[in-house]
Amino acid sequence: MFKHSVSTLFSLLAAMAVVVPAALVTPTAAFAERIKDLATIQGVRDNQLLGYGLVVGLDGSGDKVGSSPFTQQSLRSMLTQLGIVVPPGVNLNPKNVAAVTVHADLPAFAKPGQQIDVTVSSIGDAKSLRGGALLMTPLKGIDGQVYAIAQGNLVVGGLSSEGADGSKVTINIPSSGRVPGGATVERSVPTPFGEDALLTLNLKSGDFTTVQRVTDAINQAIGAGTAFAVDATSVKVNAPKNIGQRVGFVSMIENLQVNPAAAVAKVIVNSRTGTVVINSTVRVSPAAVSHGSLTVTISENTEVSQPNPLGAGSTVVVPQSNVGVSEEGSRMFVFDPGVTLDTVVRAVNQVGAGPSDLVAILEALKQAGALKADLVVI
Repeated sequence: MFKHSVSTLFSLLAAMAVVVPAALVTPTAAFAERIKDLATIQGVRDNQLLGYGLVVGLDGSGDKVGSSPFTQQSLRSMLTQLGIVVPPGVNLNPKNVAAVTVHADLPAFAKPGQQIDVTVSSIGDAKSLRGGALLMTPLKGIDGQVYAIAQGNLVVGGLSSEGADGSKVTINIPSSGRVPGGATVERSVPTPFGEDALLTLNLKSGDFTTVQRVTDAINQAIGAGTAFAVDATSVKVNAPKNIGQRVGFVSMIENLQVNPAAAVAKVIVNSRTGTVVINSTVRVSPAAVSHGSLTVTISENTEVSQPNPLGAGSTVVVPQSNVGVSEEGSRMFVFDPGVTLDTVVRAVNQVGAGPSDLVAILEALKQAGALKADLVVI
């Protein structure tokens, strides 16, 4: 057994004979962040809207007649509402029309008359929405109420072209597009921002230490007793009742600087892509590691057996197998106490390693109690 210092960790990894395309985040010193980046105000959020509509003006790339009957029904219904009666026996050919879903996010405090972006996606068999225009489409919330009306020309980043012989070239996704500012808000969503006497700040990542530091920062800046922690995620703050003063109060709180707590030690391994992410709080206790590679090689050859010229036998092919086993020599190394991320980063930058081998080593270290981190394999 050979004992090496942490500076020779790259020799350990080289002896493991593993190849690791790894993405590692180097450690950085703790820095302050704004409360705006750490937490959100309860009740101040986006709301999802959804609608069904028609895109017209396509260059023959719309829905087919037989496979998308709902497109014909929608087109017939629209024409009826416009005062055009289509005889029952007439079959509409909507090759320039596509049935689509329209969805958007309604920001908090959005007022009637403001415009929001919408995303349009085909739900039929339309080949492309390029060059199309979305007709007036009501967008509803989860309560079934209409909150916005969408209409406008689509911006499609995808392109599809097909030749007469069946060859086809597709770039990105031509069956989906966007209408920038294509929806007009018709109704506001009520929020509890000005109703409750207390404002609730919810951390984006719950942590007892961080929530206490946020509470202390608010109390130091405004006054003792202004804020108190509820749990590992929420902080309640006494806010002015006047809505104008409350806006300035929240602005001041959002810009307070807080040093968040160090993250939980984690090692994230994506076994499919070979990506490895280790955060700065990971530590390795003293441990001995030995990793080798066992290789089994089987080669198949054939030999021809030729009988004597005067013999009564026949020519036959005889298979012959050669089996070889080799094992790379590996030495056992010892991790010194407190191996940190900085050492690991310098090591793996010098050599490559296979994801499967690296995962096996990390799992073994975790089971041995030497890896002081949560090992997450995705």
